[in-house]
Amino acid sequence: MGSFLLIAAIYLATMVVAVPISARLGLGSVLGYLMAGIFIGPVLGLAGSAGDVADLQHFAEFGVVMMLFLIGLELEPRQLWAMRRRLLGLGGLQIAGTTLALTLLGLMLNQSWQVALTLGLILSLSSTAIVLQTLSEKNLMQTGGGRSAFAVLLTQDIVVIPILALLPLLGSAGARHAVHDTPGSAFMASLPGWGAALVTLGAVGVVILLGQYAFRPVFRFVQTSRLLEMNTAVALLIVVGIAALMTLVGLSPALGTFLAGVMLAGSEFRHELEGQIAPFKGLLLGLFFITVGAGMNFGMLFDRPVVVIGVTALIIAIKAAVLFGVARAARMPRRDRTLFTLSLAQAGEFGFVLISYATALAILTTEMAQGFLLVIALSMLVTPLLFILHDRVAAWLGDERQPLAEDAIDDQQPIIIAGVGRFGQVVNRLLTHSGFKTTVLDHDLNTIQLMRRFGGKGYFGDPTRPEILAAAGLDKARVLVAALDDQEANLKLVRYARERRPDLKIVARARDRVNVYQLYEAKADHIVREMFDSSLRAGRYVLENLGLSEYEANELEHIFYRHDRAGLRELAEVWRPDMPLDQNEAYITRSRELNAAMENALMERFSRGPAAAPVDDGEDDEAPEHGLVAGRALGGGGPGGRAR
Repeated sequence: MGSFLLIAAIYLATMVVAVPISARLGLGSVLGYLMAGIFIGPVLGLAGSAGDVADLQHFAEFGVVMMLFLIGLELEPRQLWAMRRRLLGLGGLQIAGTTLALTLLGLMLNQSWQVALTLGLILSLSSTAIVLQTLSEKNLMQTGGGRSAFAVLLTQDIVVIPILALLPLLGSAGARHAVHDTPGSAFMASLPGWGAALVTLGAVGVVILLGQYAFRPVFRFVQTSRLLEMNTAVALLIVVGIAALMTLVGLSPALGTFLAGVMLAGSEFRHELEGQIAPFKGLLLGLFFITVGAGMNFGMLFDRPVVVIGVTALIIAIKAAVLFGVARAARMPRRDRTLFTLSLAQAGEFGFVLISYATALAILTTEMAQGFLLVIALSMLVTPLLFILHDRVAAWLGDERQPLAEDAIDDQQPIIIAGVGRFGQVVNRLLTHSGFKTTVLDHDLNTIQLMRRFGGKGYFGDPTRPEILAAAGLDKARVLVAALDDQEANLKLVRYARERRPDLKIVARARDRVNVYQLYEAKADHIVREMFDSSLRAGRYVLENLGLSEYEANELEHIFYRHDRAGLRELAEVWRPDMPLDQNEAYITRSRELNAAMENALMERFSRGPAAAPVDDGEDDEAPEHGLVAGRALGGGGPGGRAR
């Protein structure tokens, strides 16, 4: 026991160091866990005895069960039905095509059909953790290729369940008994085939009925105790209890917990269950990947580097070829096709789980399993290089970024609105419904087409390009609204417009305080923080619900607004673009002084009673633009009315 705890402590300590480093390098947490295991196992030899590592790995495998329960919670049946075409089309074709190609390759290499099919199924899966994280970091999730990749990854996560159910049928009966060595396994072995099938179906039915009808009343009952530890206990009971039931009838515990998760996906307790289970899942799954890394046979890589690297490259090439064929069949544009193909060409973290399971079932030999663990890890390590290759190809296909020609702008209005997303479209509606004419520009064709369907008029084109602005009438316009979602593009637009038209009034959208300072430096006339006014209004509603009158809450809102905007002007003087805010001592000092002054003003307003005269905060409602430079307002827009 002491040795087991020491090994667990070593694993946890290495995890705490290696995983954050891996995340900072953009490699993802899974590779961090693997590298931690490689460091303490093959590199330093601190993994401990084989028995201790095996015990720890069996304990950590429960993280896989929890992960599949959480995946089930995310898959509400109605949503799955709505996505059926993408799941069965893209995902189904990819898995079937890759499995078939790799199985045929295995048969050509004189492997048994069981081994070939097992490896084909395992290697058809991609890395959900690495791909989704990289797509999010590179802002590619909302592209066509990113959405298609997500659909395939979701299909693969679901397909893990039937793979887990199929593998025992490919293994020997003795191995199945060894894997599920429980009191119930002997009973199941004594039943005839039809009897075992009925018991198995009955267990699955029990899980579905429990998920649909029993767990919710239990959760409601436990909630009445208002004890956080009881919520954790019932969440663990659901997972552990169902896993035990599945193990008793000789099924994979992951299958049962996945079904229970799907049944609870529409429950009002879904988010509570996720919150309680997620920490255990993350910790145990991390330990599992570390034990996989610690058990890797790197001697095989050094002894036969050409074979291991060659097999890795061959699998990536086969998967890429299948993915490319699926993308062609789906008629994806070339840019989306490239992202779809290269992002999913590696093997995935579920491969570690399935190879361990296949080894326990005696489908794969230990030596073969160790070799393919290396192959999966190497293919995942190559993933960042595949995304770099995509970036190079995307740059080469740069002309395809806008496959349709930009619109010819046939009128020029006194107001130009650049960007008509969730911010700019509100500005445009206010102006047009008030009788003013606008020229709307946006580089998102779908946004422009949607606007036209609702009767609006806009032009497709990049508002940062000088020729587009010239065609829109920048030289004659009175006001430019810079409302692009991309901060850098919006800043570039403001700088160019100010350089071209010093007399032009520019109203600019800002995402945060730093962006306000950047736009102020670019000489925008009015700068509006996109969330500032709505946040103030929400704060006013909170004050009203705490017992303040509508008048009192409105007064406090106005005082906060005036002080914050005036303070923003002062902070702009000490802001330095080459220094982070938390390292700018002058900025921090002045910010603390302004916060104290604002707090005093808010507290003083009603200290003499609600009827007291408003505090003179040095700024007149009718002259909101005094400050560093006359005629320029930072943080824009006054507090709105009571419209909810």
